Amino acid sequence: MQNPIAQKLQRCVESVRARIDFVPQIAVILGSGLGDYAEHIDVRQTLSYHDIEGFPVSTVPGHKGRFVFGFVGEVPVVLMQGRVHYYEGYAMPDVVLPTRLMGKLGAQVLFLTNAAGGVNPTFAAGDFMLLRDQIADFVPSPLIGPNVEELGPRFPDMSEIYEKKLGDILLREAEKLGIPLKQGTYLQFTGPNFETPSEVRMARLLGADAVGMSTACEAIAARHMGLRVCGISCISNLGAGMTEQELSDEDVKETAGRVAPQFRALVTAGIQAIAKEAL
Repeated sequence: MQNPIAQKLQRCVESVRARIDFVPQIAVILGSGLGDYAEHIDVRQTLSYHDIEGFPVSTVPGHKGRFVFGFVGEVPVVLMQGRVHYYEGYAMPDVVLPTRLMGKLGAQVLFLTNAAGGVNPTFAAGDFMLLRDQIADFVPSPLIGPNVEELGPRFPDMSEIYEKKLGDILLREAEKLGIPLKQGTYLQFTGPNFETPSEVRMARLLGADAVGMSTACEAIAARHMGLRVCGISCISNLGAGMTEQELSDEDVKETAGRVAPQFRALVTAGIQAIAKEAL
């Protein structure tokens, strides 16, 4: 009897393939406030999550909830315009279903982006951080339960969850563009509430530089199935207790909008360089 997770994934693949024949090389998940990047590529096809059988639908305001297929330069990509979060009430296998689906559609690299809270005191709102490592112990692993043998091994290695080669390419492209790019470790909390000052201090003690409510579980699922992973956080605010300012989703969106031109330039250059040098 086939694993139910594998069965659901296969139904989603067939549902997409009935409508979309595009084969991407790179998959990009667009984080909060960063979804407009999809409007700046050569779009060939789009597909609403509602039109995919059994697919989880993003409930977060501002997340368009669709896949965008097209080209960044000459590179075929699929963009996830609105991700699914664990805090929306979905089971973790559903949260990472989109990641697995993009891999099954042909993507070889997963490029993760997010808006994150900075817990490193040297960071400021509007900074970009290259993801070098992560801490995912505060959310359930997407690999809990019977292993999906069709995707990967029972005990996958995570010693280089964010591939160094891809990260080095992004660092170089940022330098060429004159865009400062910090480096650090991302920690995923469940959300949807922002962290308390004590939780921010704990995250820092654990070695985190930025915290958020997504991304780490997607990276685990991607590496499990053999995708190569890289990622960039937009530091939208400093964590609770690090400033006098109360945190709000509006601040996240404002910061992401302010740095959007730099973000677009960096992601575009990164995608093209990765396709040229690493695929």
